[in-house]
Amino acid sequence: MSSHKRENAYETVPQLLARNVHQFGNNPAYRLKELGIWQSWTWAESAAEIDSMALGLVDLGLEVGDHVAIIGRNHPVLYWAMVAVQCAGGVPVPLYKDSGSEEMAFVLEHCDARFAFAEDQEQVDKIMEVAEQLPKLESLVFVDPRGLRKYGREKLRHYQDLQAAGRHARDTAAAVLEERLQAQCADTTAVMLYTSGTTGRPKGVVLSNRNVVQASKLSAEFDSLRHDDSVLAYLPMAWVGDFVFSIGQAYYTGFCVNCPESADTMQADLREIGPSYFFAPPRYFEGLLTSVQIRMEDASRLKKWLFKSAMAHARAVGPDLLDGKPVGAWDRLKYALCDYLVIGPLKNTLGMSRVRLGYTAGEAIGPDIFDFYRALGINLKQLYGQTEATVFITIQPDGEVRADTVGVPAPEVEIRIDDKDEVHYRSPGTFIEYFKNPESTASTKDPEGWVATGDAGFIEEDTGHLRIIDRAKDVGKTATGDMFAPKFVENKIKFYPDILEAVVFGADRDRCTAFINIDLTAVGNWAERNNVAYASYQELAGHPRVAEIISSHIETVNRSLAEDEMLSGCQIHRFLILHKELDPDDGEITRTRKVRRRVVEERYADLLDALYNGSENVHVETEVTYEDGRKGSISADIQLHDAVIADRVRTVESAA
Repeated sequence: MSSHKRENAYETVPQLLARNVHQFGNNPAYRLKELGIWQSWTWAESAAEIDSMALGLVDLGLEVGDHVAIIGRNHPVLYWAMVAVQCAGGVPVPLYKDSGSEEMAFVLEHCDARFAFAEDQEQVDKIMEVAEQLPKLESLVFVDPRGLRKYGREKLRHYQDLQAAGRHARDTAAAVLEERLQAQCADTTAVMLYTSGTTGRPKGVVLSNRNVVQASKLSAEFDSLRHDDSVLAYLPMAWVGDFVFSIGQAYYTGFCVNCPESADTMQADLREIGPSYFFAPPRYFEGLLTSVQIRMEDASRLKKWLFKSAMAHARAVGPDLLDGKPVGAWDRLKYALCDYLVIGPLKNTLGMSRVRLGYTAGEAIGPDIFDFYRALGINLKQLYGQTEATVFITIQPDGEVRADTVGVPAPEVEIRIDDKDEVHYRSPGTFIEYFKNPESTASTKDPEGWVATGDAGFIEEDTGHLRIIDRAKDVGKTATGDMFAPKFVENKIKFYPDILEAVVFGADRDRCTAFINIDLTAVGNWAERNNVAYASYQELAGHPRVAEIISSHIETVNRSLAEDEMLSGCQIHRFLILHKELDPDDGEITRTRKVRRRVVEERYADLLDALYNGSENVHVETEVTYEDGRKGSISADIQLHDAVIADRVRTVESAA
């Protein structure tokens, strides 16, 4: 049998696991930092853990097709649980660990979950709080026993007890497990992932093994991922990216998945592991650059000069060196010196010394931010994707990496733009259906397999690169007839480290306005350096000097927009700085940090009206949700600000 046929024989994640035990049995598959110490499991050891867990699930009564919820932080046991559920014929359904009880109840009830894995007491408590709404939930398996000793054990059990029961029942359960494994194929459901629910209730996206394995295979081969690569798994397990990177690609290539001790130690753990493959949303890269800028503000004059000089040269030649373009000998030598003195130590501090391939997606990343990391010699690229595509729609080839596009169609992906400028795709990763939602399935995926992304964009004729403008439903016209593309403008505003979030309004109105969230870390550091006293986010957001800084950023954005003939009508005329951060617990943003535009518009309707009726200030009372789920309210007097509008630049043709 040829190697090509052997590769095609691996149609499911469990089959890839068996192959990895055979080929890479003694290689590390998972690492976990616990109590400051890294623990490691080989592929052979991981397979043994998964096998006993799968046997335990069969013994517990899991039937083929049952949905099993997985809730918690990135942890080897929860990754094993997902694959064990697949082996036993079930469907893993990972949830966001910071979801509230009611959010969890919706997903658990919607997918008819009979079983659930929960990381710790916090997650167990959230499920038990809504237990009456979940009559079908039979058993809850936990990982961390701390705080659960006195809990009733009617439905609760430790994962090691589940494994022990599986090993004890091996004589009867092994045959059933093997039969289920043999029955699985490429069309067997691999996972169900819920969308973030930007415009309504989350939808369950059903992905097959064909979707997962093919998307992982094609993307891994595109970027030459290898079994000796490693990743840091720290993004939500409920997000399709983490599933594809930490299970799909990890199992296809055999590389190691490293789990940090906590979100608080993530950056330190990243430095210790030094992964070769790294993914992060733009917000992470923006925050990391902000921290570098803050540290440089506190550095000596010599260090500031050295950093500024080194980065100026790195920006000039670093991307060309990365792309293999010709660079003069003197510039190469100068870059090597910069690397020795500044760039190398900086990459080590960032934990990216060994990063061979980095990706960002989910939102547009600022060109300056993007160029900063590529100047350091980090091969950071953009991709465009969604849950329904098993991540990959477009991808950037080496040597064609740009900040203003999302690349070319990923391998075996077809793209077309309809007459309303909406992007459609068809690919091996195209989802099967929305669970219990045939109407949404039919409206999103046509009979020929083409999926409507909901994003507006266009393909460059000369390069074949895709450029995304905005969400198709958000692209409109102002009352003056100008194009309105809020996400495009919001991304420009968010390029500034002082600004965490922006929400722009203007559809069918005579001018555009914006809500702003400041970045507490960046602005707080500025306040400390400038002796500006503040006691809370609300107080800092309302400070007049902060308003001056934000106003200068808006003015710069407006000048940039004025030079764009298509979007010059999107200049911001008035803005305000919100008295609180947009929060997923308040339903204002999703768990993946996407703004729920309609919710924000309705929740702050009085503030929006004030921006358009000429008010200079407005008093608001806002209900908030605390971390423990309790409700409260905050009040504030918010100042509204006029922005400087730039003269629009028009071409000779448009003037005529």
